[in-house]
Amino acid sequence: MSERGKPVDGLLIIDVQVGHVQGDHAVPDARPLAEQVAVLLDAAREAGALVVHVQNDGEEGQVDAPGTPGWELHFAPVAGETVIRKEYDDAFRETSLEELLTAAEVKSLVVCGLMSEMCVSATARTALDRGYRVVLPHDAHGTTGVPGTPGLGEAIPAAVVSRVAEWALGDGAGIVPHAKTVTFSRRG
Repeated sequence: MSERGKPVDGLLIIDVQVGHVQGDHAVPDARPLAEQVAVLLDAAREAGALVVHVQNDGEEGQVDAPGTPGWELHFAPVAGETVIRKEYDDAFRETSLEELLTAAEVKSLVVCGLMSEMCVSATARTALDRGYRVVLPHDAHGTTGVPGTPGLGEAIPAAVVSRVAEWALGDGAGIVPHAKTVTFSRRG
């Protein structure tokens, strides 16, 4: 079995919050993205893998500002799942994520959610730097496009931005095409 095909013992759902997947500020293709995150969440729960919901605390006036409807998690955590709140792109920075993973004896992680080139990438990169095996399902992360800027270039579609974010992680992360192909194992 290839390294990418090995079961994973932890799932990080990054910033899948109501304001990013519903309404006027939703990322392109938010519905299919959320469906693929749900596939991962169901599989992780069934296997008994560690599930961590990461919740961004946006600044006042942003769709994910604490206490606003857009800040709420799209997927409700169940008993035994942890919510880690963060203020930075990297879910490891100034949070208890590392301690949680260590205590649960997690060695491998699926990273999914939003935004591909920001929080997903920053968290995946730190996980790789800290020795975790990282799997990134292509259909379970997303972002917005980059608007065109006079003198700098045309608009860049969201799907291209997400693909470039994957590519920028290099050979360290196991990029898999579909969430449905990821398997989980009980942690520890």
